[in-house]
Amino acid sequence: MLRGMRKASSNWIGKTIMAVVMGVLIVSFGIWGIADAFKGYGQSKLATIGSTEITTEQFRQLYNDKLQQIGRQFGRPLTSDQARAFGLDRQVLQQVVAEAALDEDARRKGLGVADAEVMRQIIADPNFQSPTGGFDAPRFQQLIRSLGFTEQRYIAEQRKVSLRRQIAGTVTSGVEPPKTMIEALSRYQNETRTVDYVKLDAAQAGTIEAPSPEALAAYFDERKTQFRAPEYRKIAFLALTPDEMAKWSTVSDDDARKVFEERKDKLSTPEQRQISQIVFPNVADAEAGRARLNDTFKFEDLAKERGLSASDIDLGMVAKAGIIDPAVADAAFSLAPDGISQPITGRFGVTLVKVGKVQAGTTPSYDSVAANLKRDIAIERARAIVSDMHNKIEDERGGGANVVDTAKKLGLTAVTIEAVDRSGRTPDGQPVAGLPTGVDVVTQAFNSDVGVDNDALQAGGGYIWYDVLGVTPARDRTLDEVKPQVEARWREEQITTRLRDKAVDMAKKLESGAKLADEAATAGLKVVTSAPFKRDASDPALSAGVIQSVFRGVKDSAGQAQGATPSEWIVYRITDVTAPAVDMASEDAKKLKETLQRGLTDEQVAQYVTRLETQIGTKINAEAVAIATGAANSNTN
Repeated sequence: MLRGMRKASSNWIGKTIMAVVMGVLIVSFGIWGIADAFKGYGQSKLATIGSTEITTEQFRQLYNDKLQQIGRQFGRPLTSDQARAFGLDRQVLQQVVAEAALDEDARRKGLGVADAEVMRQIIADPNFQSPTGGFDAPRFQQLIRSLGFTEQRYIAEQRKVSLRRQIAGTVTSGVEPPKTMIEALSRYQNETRTVDYVKLDAAQAGTIEAPSPEALAAYFDERKTQFRAPEYRKIAFLALTPDEMAKWSTVSDDDARKVFEERKDKLSTPEQRQISQIVFPNVADAEAGRARLNDTFKFEDLAKERGLSASDIDLGMVAKAGIIDPAVADAAFSLAPDGISQPITGRFGVTLVKVGKVQAGTTPSYDSVAANLKRDIAIERARAIVSDMHNKIEDERGGGANVVDTAKKLGLTAVTIEAVDRSGRTPDGQPVAGLPTGVDVVTQAFNSDVGVDNDALQAGGGYIWYDVLGVTPARDRTLDEVKPQVEARWREEQITTRLRDKAVDMAKKLESGAKLADEAATAGLKVVTSAPFKRDASDPALSAGVIQSVFRGVKDSAGQAQGATPSEWIVYRITDVTAPAVDMASEDAKKLKETLQRGLTDEQVAQYVTRLETQIGTKINAEAVAIATGAANSNTN
């Protein structure tokens, strides 16, 4: 369960280090709960964990950040009611309390982390690496902004994360899964089985006579709901996005060349340099280290002497803009290849920088980027058109016009779907073509009604307006309307029943000592020998149900199970069961050990956090939580 909850929480935090480190701690509250810690007090203070306070405003900001992140992922805003239905309020509360408990623990233990270490962790974070390797400062800024952080706030938060890592690492030090557990699970996962089997299909079911009118009517009456016509809706929508509007625009070469000259620096590939750095706590140590460098005592030797590996000091091939510290960037890009700087007093400490290989920058020709440039210009122009047209459409709709009439008046094209069900299919069962991408218009229409003035949906940097023009209620169909489908379903069930009975009978004979080859010959079937397969195998010839059934038996036992379709049954005998020896040095065993170790360390950290809550003392203001998440307003309404 811990693993499942951690996987669920990772969906909304994504690739940030914080989620990876703190996901376990979120889980701990989900397991042991914090409901008994709720006590009412001032609404400005949402929680206290020891002497650490979480204000209502701090929690509200984090909660709103999460709402916005999820909204961006889904392509539309998430309401407070929807967020609470998903349990987001509980998850965020669990997160902030867990983090505060560890922060309080770090404070009481007097733990700290150097600025240089924080910088090293940020630069080494693979989420901030460019496609060619090395720290990518623009990517760093873009990603942290998308997560609701400023640079200063992210660095401060990363410092806290580093301290939480220290605590978690200490708590879980030495935790390893027992060898016996690894061996048992490895044998379970890697055990293989081989079967001889025959496949029964519709041909073995014999002739299926057509049902009498009375029998068919009785069959239909018992299953009438299965043939029920769903509710259909007639809807119209008008999509207005920059991509669509850009098709109406043409861009001249003169305009494109002008923009090319303005954006030449951005279109160009900047000079990149192989940068290595060593960070010192003060100028004196940096000067002493720099003075020792010579032909026999290299920069790398100095790093090794200070306990740093090659990956600790290597920033990779980076552009000047990709170095987070401006002072270091200026010094690194003023050196000649293979040059080593004098001590640099920067943002995170005193640094020595070495430059390795230098890759010159490049500037593309106009012709090589003209097509993309014209498209970008057209889209930029279209955004202004979309904004202006949005206001006109809203004015028309404010006056009572529906989507179709509005589109006609403004020279636009609305799409009308005569009938669609909740699954996006027409009455003939085919998916509706031409629906907008990035937003579920059909679901929105089924959440609305005829005559309702719906808010425009945001998609692709533009808007989609929609109306429900009519509703055809769900109803029971008559037998005459669906007679072919009913007859086909009746026939399928007859075949399935006959095949199942034949398979059960054959399997009983095998268990009583009959040979599969003899039974197959009598039925005119061919015996097939499978390749060895594991319990998690995916074999097109053997369905998942057959494989599960095989692994419930023992060697030489027989059985039967449904094949890939209801009109296919498999009868088998297990001919071999092999449990391979466990090689603890194999990659599979190592991966299994890592998986088990993660589970054990998760449990260990979770228990530690729970103990912290008890020892430090945790109080939650339920009323403040309700106000911050909008639950109080919802209850009032």
